[in-house]
Amino acid sequence: MDGNGRWAQKRGLPRVAGHRAGVETVRRMVRACAKAGVKALTLYAFSADNWKRPLDETGFLMNLLARFLRREIAELDRNRVRLRTIGNTAGLPAFARRELKRGIEKTARNQGLVLTLALNYSARQEILDGARRMAADLSRNGRGHAPNHRDVRLDAARHRGQIHRDDFRKYLSTSFLPDPDLIIRTSGEMRLSDFLLWQGAYAELWFTPVLWPDFKEQHLAQALREFARRSRRFGGVAEQEASLV
Repeated sequence: MDGNGRWAQKRGLPRVAGHRAGVETVRRMVRACAKAGVKALTLYAFSADNWKRPLDETGFLMNLLARFLRREIAELDRNRVRLRTIGNTAGLPAFARRELKRGIEKTARNQGLVLTLALNYSARQEILDGARRMAADLSRNGRGHAPNHRDVRLDAARHRGQIHRDDFRKYLSTSFLPDPDLIIRTSGEMRLSDFLLWQGAYAELWFTPVLWPDFKEQHLAQALREFARRSRRFGGVAEQEASLV
């Protein structure tokens, strides 16, 4: 969700005005995705590197997150949206953690759209943390101890180096989600910026110059139409190409 600051600067406004406008886009996109039948929407709300920004801006963003949750959880619950998070949320201010906990608990039984907020998130750190947890489990299993609460069955053959990538996937913070089919980035930047690097290995990418506060339902529809036209081969060949081999 990129371009909030630039949106504000173009209008002679402080950067925080762009973040405030960006929240309105979040509201619209959650509704639009649910209406379109999207099963899971993950929003890169605050990266681990965003702490490098000025203190007043990061403080505003944390307060904005808490206000958004207080105001929107009732509607999310009515619409059967389930709230989840990924990232090091322990590093967020206590008031933000409280609102997240309340929202997650209130929507825990909902069966509609899964709305995941990536907060204090870094894909590289997520992979590193997952590798550490798997290594710890391998060590415990190798000494004859039972698997931990993740209940990952790492047998002796895998311990000798035959671990499948699906085994490792269970150690990622997104283990409750399918891999993303489509990753959208606004504002004209053409990079992933440490977002879902493992999970997005075969995601379709769609970049747009539209700044996040200006991103509307028609832009989402355009992205979904483009996605529907693409041929996803996952390293293989299309059926028509295969028939020629």
